[in-house]
Amino acid sequence: MPPDLHFDLTKIDFTNVVADREAIRKVNPQRFEMEQIDAIVHIDPANKLIVGYKDIRFDEFWVRGHMPGYPLMPGVLMCEASAQLCSYYTMSQHTLAEGDFLGFGGMEEVRFRSPVHPGERLVLIGKEVRFRRRQTIYNVQGFVKDRMVFHGDIIGVALRRGEV
Repeated sequence: MPPDLHFDLTKIDFTNVVADREAIRKVNPQRFEMEQIDAIVHIDPANKLIVGYKDIRFDEFWVRGHMPGYPLMPGVLMCEASAQLCSYYTMSQHTLAEGDFLGFGGMEEVRFRSPVHPGERLVLIGKEVRFRRRQTIYNVQGFVKDRMVFHGDIIGVALRRGEV
């Protein structure tokens, strides 16, 4: 059974773009094939909530090989997209003590419920569960239309560029 929704999907206004790709690039370090968020459409600091999306294109780098003839968005990329959404929220709403960006620290309780295909919009919702200056935890949910396609917890860790 899917978890309760963090946000009423009918209330998402896709015309109200809070941050487009250029604005996201000012906060998140990912570039080229690894940029997995197209827009942020809702930020609610009072409820520690963020909503964004990724339009799945037919020319994505994974389409040809995952799965030939029946392309499925890899689950790990859904998780990466969620991590980027949560990183944007953290870096725009908080100050990290130990780093200058938020790295992907892990996943817990992740479940994939339905496939995501090219031509679909993956809507992502992140809810901050815990913020510490060196680590964050978000509960995330992904949707295609009104169908929950995955959910789980994403852990972020503070990282500093240039450190090995």
